[in-house]
Amino acid sequence: MRVCAISVDLDEIHHYYAIHGLAPSRAAAHQVYDTALARYRDFASVARLPLTLFAVGADLGRAESAAMLRELAQLGHEIGNHSFDHWYDLSRRPREQIERQISQTNGAIAAITGQPPSGFRAPGYVMSDEVYAAVAAAGLGYSSSVFPCPAYYLAKFAKLAELRLRGRGSESIQAGPAVLLAPLAPYRVGRPYWRAGSGVLELPIAVTPRLRLPVIGTSLMLAGPEWARTLVRGLIGQSLVNLELHGIDLLDQDDQLSELGRHQFDLRIPLERKWQTLLAVVEELRAADYEFVRLDEAARRSS
Repeated sequence: MRVCAISVDLDEIHHYYAIHGLAPSRAAAHQVYDTALARYRDFASVARLPLTLFAVGADLGRAESAAMLRELAQLGHEIGNHSFDHWYDLSRRPREQIERQISQTNGAIAAITGQPPSGFRAPGYVMSDEVYAAVAAAGLGYSSSVFPCPAYYLAKFAKLAELRLRGRGSESIQAGPAVLLAPLAPYRVGRPYWRAGSGVLELPIAVTPRLRLPVIGTSLMLAGPEWARTLVRGLIGQSLVNLELHGIDLLDQDDQLSELGRHQFDLRIPLERKWQTLLAVVEELRAADYEFVRLDEAARRSS
């Protein structure tokens, strides 16, 4: 059976300032939890589907954020582990720090939802053999972190180079190019992790089969409803369509984010257009007989 899982990375606003090498602003600092999550809750209700939400553990120390995440969990949405501090260079840290980032977030999520998470997603899609070992040691059932997309890889490389030329450092880092060789379908990782083996189950993020074009929140929002349908049609036939979004994908400049919008182009797209784009994507996949499931269920079926 064909399945689709829609996941949302809940990176708060200060992470986007860090990507662009900017000093964080206190304005709208919690808009992902205070505004976007309610919109995702409503979207999931209208579209009649479950979501997988990848939470950054440090954000859950704020009572309002914890309460919102608890509500989503009680509605049946999956809560996944997105590390504790969302260090973009997590894969380059010592093993003990990697393990602590994962175990602390497991504990934070369990304290809010009553159960530990099943899945992990790396900050910035950057993994390593050491991170996979830590994921396994923490008892997590799957990872969904590999994004084997040449277009994204080159765009990120160009953006980081541009920031360096402007004298602005970014906290974001680039994965090694070998990740572009990783399988597109679910696989158990080997060593190195971009080859199949017998390790942790990896559910790669969606790219089209031939050109490996990105089919993630940013590309879909920039494409708009009709072109997003075209992108999604390129995925039809895959046993798992793993669509990855971010909290910021349901925010726009009117959410007190006009300053960040000068650097984050997708914030310039009106919320209504973004909403229509997501509904068009769901409609296209439903027409192709895809069943919408949480990522933990997709992992179970892929095992």
